Amino acid sequence: MPRLIEGATRVEAAGNKPKLIDEYVGRVNTGDAAVSVAHMRSPGGWVEPGQRPEFREVTVVLRGALDVEHEGGRMTVAAGQAVVCEPGEWVRYSTPGDDGAEYIAVCLPAFAPGTVHRDEG
Repeated sequence: MPRLIEGATRVEAAGNKPKLIDEYVGRVNTGDAAVSVAHMRSPGGWVEPGQRPEFREVTVVLRGALDVEHEGGRMTVAAGQAVVCEPGEWVRYSTPGDDGAEYIAVCLPAFAPGTVHRDEG
């Protein structure tokens, strides 16, 4: 039987500026370890630490753009586009535009602080 998720849970974000993360499905809001789905809103100039996660992350940009730095270079993911990062790849996300960005992130398995492996410092 379908299960209604009545709302999201706000979770803490990493980075140099406050970013809003509302988790709809995942370890925090629904106790689901298989997948997480979160609505993200990052301000202009936001940068998070680099990371080498154990999970696959699919990010769909709804508004603005995200820069995705990786070991092979850098790409900009604009509204209407998506990026897929595989487990074990080093990536660093940032928001280049002054107006910030809005996007949906899906992690398989679900995001967990102990599996993201952020750079120190």
